[in-house]
Amino acid sequence: MAASPGRCFLGWDFSTQQLKVIAVDEQLRVIHEDNINFDKDLSEFGTQGGVYVHDDRLSVSSPVLMWVKALDLILEKMKSAGFNFSTVKALSGAGQQHGSVYWKEGASSVLQNLSPALPLHQSLKQNCLSVSNSPIWMDSSTRAQCTSLEKKVGGAQKLADITGSRAYERFTGNQIAKIYSQNPEVYSQTERISLVSSFAASLFLGGYAPIDYSDGSGMNLLQIQDKVWNAVCLDACAPQLEKKLGPPVPSSKILGLISPYYTERFGFNPACKIVAFTGDNPASLAGMRLAEGDIAISLGTSDTLFLWIKEPKPALEGHILCNPVDSQAYMALLCYKNGSLMREKVRDELALGSWEEFSKALGSTAAGNYGNVGFYFDVMEITPEAVGIHRFNTHNVQTPSFPKEVEIRALIEGQFMAKRIHAEKLGYKICGLEFTLVLLGVGPIHLESKKLQSANHKNPGYRRGIP
Repeated sequence: MAASPGRCFLGWDFSTQQLKVIAVDEQLRVIHEDNINFDKDLSEFGTQGGVYVHDDRLSVSSPVLMWVKALDLILEKMKSAGFNFSTVKALSGAGQQHGSVYWKEGASSVLQNLSPALPLHQSLKQNCLSVSNSPIWMDSSTRAQCTSLEKKVGGAQKLADITGSRAYERFTGNQIAKIYSQNPEVYSQTERISLVSSFAASLFLGGYAPIDYSDGSGMNLLQIQDKVWNAVCLDACAPQLEKKLGPPVPSSKILGLISPYYTERFGFNPACKIVAFTGDNPASLAGMRLAEGDIAISLGTSDTLFLWIKEPKPALEGHILCNPVDSQAYMALLCYKNGSLMREKVRDELALGSWEEFSKALGSTAAGNYGNVGFYFDVMEITPEAVGIHRFNTHNVQTPSFPKEVEIRALIEGQFMAKRIHAEKLGYKICGLEFTLVLLGVGPIHLESKKLQSANHKNPGYRRGIP
């Protein structure tokens, strides 16, 4: 059956520094995209990088109304550009993980009765938010709450077994616990608590959107096996929390139809469906169409590895999240501080600051590096908690230096071997030698992914000295 002409789908990304939108047609071809930069386009909020860093240097938040006003602006830009909203069949999106939004009592009624004559932020700025500045993923001010949660649950590993992660300061349960302990009146006035993702979905739905399984598993509150809130974790954070969170739902659930506000103000089709929004990391797994056995690695300032697994093994390092695509599967997430900055340091010292020279040196040595292995931690690493540069030659003897070409290959292979081993600890299995490795932000460096893992599996240094 031929596809109806002109129909499209919108995808939204409520990230830390900007709001982005993309429209694709039924063949997934991009037909429109735009963004609002919070610092530049909404300078009246006075954010830097989209956030406020508070005086203690630990607390970090973002103004909720900035996100709402950004949505107003981008929709008006699309309207001015002639975008035909009536062709939008469905929309969904993502939000920065771990951020939380606190709806005040009565906000639900406001959402259901928005006036199409007013911009969204004007309707929501009065009496809809009990907390005006949302704590986000950069916040690290909840150490006391993390310690308390782990103690009440029975230890860090027990919490990881339940929720997929030990207690992390940025995770939403601990942020909620801090607000409750410091401002119990504010907490009692809160009718609903959203993640950034479900908050964004709520704006389109005209009512409180539920938290999806995948983003919800980054809260230290959700039982990842059963997909329900854990009573012990909830009680450890704040009273009546389950009611304020609402029941979680699958990441692919259709939540309902778009609010009449958008049909009247912008001309959306009343039949436009709202699909549950999720976190930015789960959205990346879904957007790159990863499947079982696939690994994706984002090579940035910090390297981030995420992968599809069937049999999770929660550990004290890394995270296990519910898979946004397959409700019977999971995704693992690992983050490494010593990413591109470590590679750039070696490039500058040994390859004249040139990626081309770096790549030539890498290509001049064989996969496996003749048994020479190195681990490079310029700053204290997250996974594992280690620092310093550690080199082992083919005779399993620690050595203070390598020749240039050997050093460069040892750096790259060491980084990837460590990622594989930590992934395997979380339950990842390589079935034979056929797997897919997706590299983001590699630049001119060329890596022999399948050949590399095969050679190092036989390498006498493969298990040697790896933290």
